[in-house]
Amino acid sequence: MRLLVLEDDPTVGPYIAKALREAGHVVDLFSDGGEGQQSVRTGSYEVIILDRMLPHVNGLTILQDMRAVGNHTPVLILSALGEIDDRVEGLRGGGDDYLPKPFSITELLARVEALGRRPAEMTRSDKIVVQDVQVDLLKRQVQRAGHRIELTPREFRLLEYLLRNAGRVVTRSMILEAVWDYRFDPQTNIVDQHVSRLRQKLAMGLDASIIRTVRGVGYSVEAPYA
Repeated sequence: MRLLVLEDDPTVGPYIAKALREAGHVVDLFSDGGEGQQSVRTGSYEVIILDRMLPHVNGLTILQDMRAVGNHTPVLILSALGEIDDRVEGLRGGGDDYLPKPFSITELLARVEALGRRPAEMTRSDKIVVQDVQVDLLKRQVQRAGHRIELTPREFRLLEYLLRNAGRVVTRSMILEAVWDYRFDPQTNIVDQHVSRLRQKLAMGLDASIIRTVRGVGYSVEAPYA
């Protein structure tokens, strides 16, 4: 894949670029936000790794500029700002994933590869398409294999979150935070109950379930290769 790394730390940036190149990727590295923003506008990348705190133009500004002009390249935000509010701000600002510093280079590589596997349809602003499931975010409608599926608002949010994270495992805690805005474990099986009902509605007599249980961890949706 062709990747863009925007990181101003003189040690971290080259370290990431070296690891990505050793993994077989083509990497452009910039430490200045202004140069990085120009590269985003003129280059073509499959995944962007973006530090939030860049000189001249900060990472969130670059991200918002991208989304405003219809650039839906997957973005992994990499930042020392790792509190929950910081992560929520980054994801709501248009980020596809968020990895706080310090980080494991192995995890970074895995997250980049997962983002790179997402089909182009998944990055469109108004629709998410994974396998035979289509979610229209503007009309708030869901279809599977061409058939309309009626979901409650909470089920819709749950499905949207799972599909946006297709290709990776999400834990119950992550789901509680993203879908219910809980920052604590309520000690109930509320997630499992909603996933079960969502599965039933998505089943439509089909043998295969799009939502896979990862025992002891959470759930995942397999994203087909682009």
